[in-house]
Amino acid sequence: MMLTLLSALIVAAAVGWGAAVVARELRWWRDRTVEARTLDLLTVFTPAIAAASDDPRALLVWQPIAAAARQLFPDAFGALDRAAGARFPFSPDQIQAAHARWTADWLAWELAHDAEFKLKAAAAEAELARSGGDPVARARLDAVEREKLALYQRHYADYVRIAKALQALLN
Repeated sequence: MMLTLLSALIVAAAVGWGAAVVARELRWWRDRTVEARTLDLLTVFTPAIAAASDDPRALLVWQPIAAAARQLFPDAFGALDRAAGARFPFSPDQIQAAHARWTADWLAWELAHDAEFKLKAAAAEAELARSGGDPVARARLDAVEREKLALYQRHYADYVRIAKALQALLN
């Protein structure tokens, strides 16, 4: 009887020790898997960070991918968030900065566009004055005005679409 009890205790201790070893190994493998996934995500999103700093429109492509990856790999993103000190790969501050840059780029384009077409219109008006009201010269001046408006409208529509999409990333 005593021998049976001792044998049962030895078996129980061996099973307990084995379970502890297996649990420790599983934790070790889980940690290595999270580390590897974290490194993979860092590698995947590094070009996205660079692209977004060059062109705010890149955020519109990369942010939904980052959001989906964040749902799939919350532990890895948690580690990246802690290491970055902000939401990885794009913090709300980075998205706001991209929106501000997009707006500043628009305003710079608008000024350049206005200056370019003032010059074109002045040249067409001078040609019209020299020609004494020639219909072809009048048509050129009208064409400059139509081109100015059409280009502005296309560019403005693009600006508004991107600005709204960037703003939506913050909500």
